[in-house]
Amino acid sequence: MSERVLRGVAASAGVAMGPAVVYREAQPDRPAAAAGTPAEEQARYEAACRQAEAELSQLAERADSQSREILSAHQLMLQDPELHGRVAQAIQAGQPAEEAVRAAVEQFAGMLEALDDQYLRERAADVRDVGRRLVAALSGRTVGIRLERPAVVIARDLAPTDTIGLERSLLLGFVTEQGGPTSHTSILARSWGIPAVVAAHGVLEAARDGMTVALDGDAGEVVLEPDAGTRQRYEAAIARARQQAERDRAEASLPGETPDGVRVELAGNAGSPAEVALAMAKGAEGVGLLRSEFLFMGRDTAPTEEEQYQAYAEALRNAQGKRVIIRTLDVGGDKDIPYLGLPKEQNPFLGVRALRLCFRRPELFRTQLRALLRASVHGRLAIMFPMVSGLDDLRRAKAALADVRRALEAEGHPVADYEVGIMVEIPSAALLAEHLAPEVDFFSIGTNDLVQYTLAVDRGNPELASMYQPCHPAVLRLIDRVVRAAHDHSKWVGVCGEMGGLPEGALLLLGLGVDELSMAPALLPRIRRLVRATPFAKARAVAERSLALGTPEEVLTLVEPLLRRGE
Repeated sequence: MSERVLRGVAASAGVAMGPAVVYREAQPDRPAAAAGTPAEEQARYEAACRQAEAELSQLAERADSQSREILSAHQLMLQDPELHGRVAQAIQAGQPAEEAVRAAVEQFAGMLEALDDQYLRERAADVRDVGRRLVAALSGRTVGIRLERPAVVIARDLAPTDTIGLERSLLLGFVTEQGGPTSHTSILARSWGIPAVVAAHGVLEAARDGMTVALDGDAGEVVLEPDAGTRQRYEAAIARARQQAERDRAEASLPGETPDGVRVELAGNAGSPAEVALAMAKGAEGVGLLRSEFLFMGRDTAPTEEEQYQAYAEALRNAQGKRVIIRTLDVGGDKDIPYLGLPKEQNPFLGVRALRLCFRRPELFRTQLRALLRASVHGRLAIMFPMVSGLDDLRRAKAALADVRRALEAEGHPVADYEVGIMVEIPSAALLAEHLAPEVDFFSIGTNDLVQYTLAVDRGNPELASMYQPCHPAVLRLIDRVVRAAHDHSKWVGVCGEMGGLPEGALLLLGLGVDELSMAPALLPRIRRLVRATPFAKARAVAERSLALGTPEEVLTLVEPLLRRGE
């Protein structure tokens, strides 16, 4: 077979080459009649639910924070009474358990797809993923892809649990025929540092198990059965990447300092105490975002004060004296947690979430604040409040924190010094930054939501992926306003959203004067290289010119020459 080149969408940077493992999920034969009585089929279904739950729990044990959040959502679906009720009704009508699950899942998924809310429509894919696992358990099959040697995985698409279940040490890269750069799978690939290309149309039909596949996750190129010249080109690129990885390890302790002497702190995002340790190993100068949701999800009751204290203390100790910014609970109608009894909302991203939820559940908030302040003696703590829309939110949160501190000190608990800041992720907070700055120690810009709210684009909707532009001039102008307001009051500004881990985003943020960039630990080496190779004066000039532009395309065209020099 001669070389064949396919074009897709670049989803995760890097190059890879190796034998293909082509994943074509088998469809089991459908039974013509029930295998047993309704009681027997119901018992089979309940056993399948227990097996599926056990499989998800096993995956969660070795998963990172992003993966655990996805798995937690699937575990919650397995507990959904409406799904169980639909399955039970079909079984009582005489259907075998497999058919009952398929029918119930499609009814449930179809109902979600018919809703106006985009987030809930997208949950249909998760429901089908759960149904697929249940049917496999009923049929005596396992789901997912088992790798026995290093390989490039090729599939029509990969469900999040398929990706999480892959043996990461053997995964060279992956190519999918469907999907987009903002899918769960693409986000996981970037956080793991694994090359990926998505939307490579025709790849599933053309690929065969064992054939050599080369992919370029920067260019969106996929080459099937590369010829000698292409192999040589990819082998050279892979060798350069390995050499660069060795240099990155040797330079992990170097600061994020430009050639003309401007420092920017390079921090890691984390979702558990273990990931704090991983960030330190990658050379992080601190933790710019520790998501506290890992303590609250995938369980039947809220974590106790002692459970939270132990986890926060471990995270602070793992940071080895470096600052850890712990975000208070950020959940709402978009992340269902059964024991909280959160109502379904028409638009959960604009609803009762994050700090708004904490204000409505003061005991939940108070318990977390107590645990955080008790843990402050174990390291350098910074507390960050999410979803602050203005001064009222900030002052109310600070008052709750002050009350908790007084109570702890009255009880004899020591409390060490700590910083207090907010996530700037709502445009109103960015526009009011000059009023908020005097009342905080720092700002951390959550670019994921700031982009979403500024551009009115659901960041999880693949149909709108091209409109989700972190480098949009409107977003850059808000960030510039926040930085100027903070610096006018001698406060520092960080960025904890994905923009800080994008090369073009990092250059613009550097030029705008951001003091800290926090990202997935796997992205730190590349951004460190970029910062150390780029004079601040040049980044500043590009950023200032970008503020006057009208489209994100114009911004990216302006940044590209600087990016090439920095790389």
